[in-house]
Amino acid sequence: MDNMFKLCGFWTGIFAVMFYVGDMMTPSLLMLASTGFFILFGYLKLTERMYLYLFGAYLMVFMVGFSYYTNFIYTPGAGH
Repeated sequence: MDNMFKLCGFWTGIFAVMFYVGDMMTPSLLMLASTGFFILFGYLKLTERMYLYLFGAYLMVFMVGFSYYTNFIYTPGAGH
């Protein structure tokens, strides 16, 4: 299970670079924070149950933050 967290860290790192190249700094920083989260916890050698609890907590925080952003902050069609 720790290898899957490292793999998630790799892919969120790829997303961070792509957001940065696309001149989207906020999503890039969020993906960079996610990369740090996944890589850090990937090297802790926790039990599989603890990894599942961490991943569930990560998904819950992401969905609450994403829902808040899309409902209260995001303005459709307001690109540059």
